[in-house]
Amino acid sequence: MKKKCVLDVKELGKRFADVKVFEHLRFNVKDGEIVALLGPSGCGKSTLLRMIAGLESVEDGEIIHSNEGRQSIGYEFQKPILYPHLDVEGNVALGLESKLSRKERKQIIQDELRLVGLGGFSSRKVEKLSGGEAQRVAVVRALLNQPSLLLLDEPFSALDIASRRKIAQDTRVILRSKNIAAIHVTHDPEEAEIIADRVLLWSEITHSNE
Repeated sequence: MKKKCVLDVKELGKRFADVKVFEHLRFNVKDGEIVALLGPSGCGKSTLLRMIAGLESVEDGEIIHSNEGRQSIGYEFQKPILYPHLDVEGNVALGLESKLSRKERKQIIQDELRLVGLGGFSSRKVEKLSGGEAQRVAVVRALLNQPSLLLLDEPFSALDIASRRKIAQDTRVILRSKNIAAIHVTHDPEEAEIIADRVLLWSEITHSNE
């Protein structure tokens, strides 16, 4: 059975004032597919994600979303955004539906944290987390709303190589188990191969300013 596209990008272009960022960008993402976009820093990968998320305007080309039955998009930034006045459970709970009972929320959070090796971390303060642990917490929160598409903007870039590889593996396992599609942008070929079903080279899908 042919999978439907959750995202179709057609002839997309972007410029800021007189500076062309990229043009004629085209690719698609199918339901449950993890796609890595591999390219150098500054080529426009983060701008593309912001356009897909609706945080930047689309001037040329089009972005077609299909988000039947799910909240449309989750977004994970380069630096995890966690609230220091909340513990790990409190931060993750922000991604859950409010109609759930306290007991249900607690159980779901514990189960999800266990998937990424953070069992027993529910009551831990954010400032006590390592960089890798904080990133795992942010990924769990982003996935709890079951988005049709998760955007990962080099979220592991500040970590050491071993941590990047491990979190990439963990994130892939969770995405596959939930059948959530994702776009992961990176400049690290090995990280791209670990996390993705399909790796797209930036130079092959667009004309950029580099």
